[in-house]
Amino acid sequence: MLTLLRSIFEGKPGTMTDVFVIRNQLGHYWGKSKTWVDGSEARAVMRAKHEDEAINTLFELGSKDIELRGEVLAAELTERGEPVIEPSQIPLQLEPESELETELELEPEAEPEPVSESEPESEPQSETRPGQETASQI
Repeated sequence: MLTLLRSIFEGKPGTMTDVFVIRNQLGHYWGKSKTWVDGSEARAVMRAKHEDEAINTLFELGSKDIELRGEVLAAELTERGEPVIEPSQIPLQLEPESELETELELEPEAEPEPVSESEPESEPQSETRPGQETASQI
């Protein structure tokens, strides 16, 4: 409804082929794979039919990443059903967290054995004095 009113005031007729996409401060778009994409492949960009769906997704993303500055944009669809968007000029960077997760997946971590603060218990040894023999020595 807001988009329709906004487009009427701008002199653009509202169309039913509009979808909504989420773009961050770097110009990257939220993708179908639930990661940021640069927008060079429009088919990989997540699109919502309703603006409130996109706003809810942006809210959820913002609650997980407090540094995120995003916006919901209306985008027209091409004949192929892909949104018409401008690709980001800033290249995507691999996040350190996901890079660490990838390393952990490749190298299975062996579970460390618990370390006790006291010395490990061993079989009690009897003290033998010189000249005394124990039953096992006989």
